[in-house]
Amino acid sequence: MQPMKNPASSIALRVATAMHQMGIEGLPRNYELVYEAYSGSNPELVREFIALGKVKTQEALDVLGRKYLPHHHEDGLLARQNNIVRAEMSSFINLLNQEKNSLTDYGRLIGDATKGMLSEHDLGNPELSRSIQALKAATDQRVAENSNVVKTVVEKTEQLADVQREADQVAQAKFIDPLTGMGSRRAFNKALANIYGNPDLPILCGLAVGEIDDFAKLSDHLGPTVTERFIKQIAKVVKALAGKDDLACRFDGSRFGLLFYTSDKDEINRIVNSVRAKLRATAVVNAGSNGSLGPLTMSFGICLSEQAPNAFDLMTYSERALSASKSSGGDTVTMYGATENKYVPKDWLIYKPTVV
Repeated sequence: MQPMKNPASSIALRVATAMHQMGIEGLPRNYELVYEAYSGSNPELVREFIALGKVKTQEALDVLGRKYLPHHHEDGLLARQNNIVRAEMSSFINLLNQEKNSLTDYGRLIGDATKGMLSEHDLGNPELSRSIQALKAATDQRVAENSNVVKTVVEKTEQLADVQREADQVAQAKFIDPLTGMGSRRAFNKALANIYGNPDLPILCGLAVGEIDDFAKLSDHLGPTVTERFIKQIAKVVKALAGKDDLACRFDGSRFGLLFYTSDKDEINRIVNSVRAKLRATAVVNAGSNGSLGPLTMSFGICLSEQAPNAFDLMTYSERALSASKSSGGDTVTMYGATENKYVPKDWLIYKPTVV
């Protein structure tokens, strides 16, 4: 029996081959950029990537990367933010030095005025009057300067807050799919790693990977703009039916991942089939003839954490189950290992034997 082709491995091979043919250096940031372009998950990125022409310089790739994959260019961002913070701190220091000089001058004026007021001259003499007037003017100036200091401090604080917001946005962008606003593949992988984060107390869960059947043909019929709206609509259905307690993410194209924090097969199958039923009721119209393209079907592959010894295998087994669903004609849900009753070794043990 010929082994099934892993979709993730297939696209990885195409990306590596394309990079070699285009003379693109094998840097991690280049690989992810080309991967995102080839997966078609972001049509804007695809168009701009193609617009670079046959010869794609590293500088041009980095410009594109900074726009769509900012997490690979954090060093430049952090350096710029560091320069901003250093400039703001220098400004604060200068402000404090000015404050110190101003206080010194103010103290000198108070001293001179005090000498005038404590003299043995008549209290109504011009000397005392001038001292009082000088003291009043110095006080008014001090009030005005204090007001400017407060205003400047507020402005500097707002500028530093803008830097913090920019950093937070970049950090968040790592885990958000730009088209749908759902979690990205990176967010899914992070959550998946936590399932086996504690070997003494693993989290029992179920993983489902789903993909719209014949999505390539559908996208050709619909066109880029309509396809984007189409994917957003699918994302809304998947996210709504998955619920708040579970994690729903978009991988690429029309591939979605659902991480259920339960190993109840009946409950997982219920939610997955609800997604399929909702999508099947969605009308897909041909952009050219306005005719229906038929029911919208989605295939799924499911694996439970009890069947996989680690996060990598949990994802791999789910992908295999999805491949089996698509190979059987689509519009199918396949549970990994459903027909096998063999023992699955684990990398963790709930109860560890005590050595006497």
